Amino acid sequence: MSIVIDRDKMLEKVKEVIEKEIKPLLALEGGSIELVDVEDGVVKVRLTGACAGCPMSQYTLVNFVEATLKDRVPEVKSVVSANAQRAPWTDMMCR
Repeated sequence: MSIVIDRDKMLEKVKEVIEKEIKPLLALEGGSIELVDVEDGVVKVRLTGACAGCPMSQYTLVNFVEATLKDRVPEVKSVVSANAQRAPWTDMMCR
């Protein structure tokens, strides 16, 4: 039962950071983000609006969304797109 509570707490923390810190900055460029799921420290999101078709969306996902969430919610291990697989080269960018 405590696993569910921990997941729920993490989900709330992630939602708060997305709504207050990430979404407003993406909106400045005409984009947005939707939280799809959180499981075992992996946050699944969907970039929408201008971010959905942007060639820099993977960069945004890793270097802005993932970095911000990891900083604010230490339990976050990674952030993945609900629409596409993470490109292998992006892991090198995080080091």
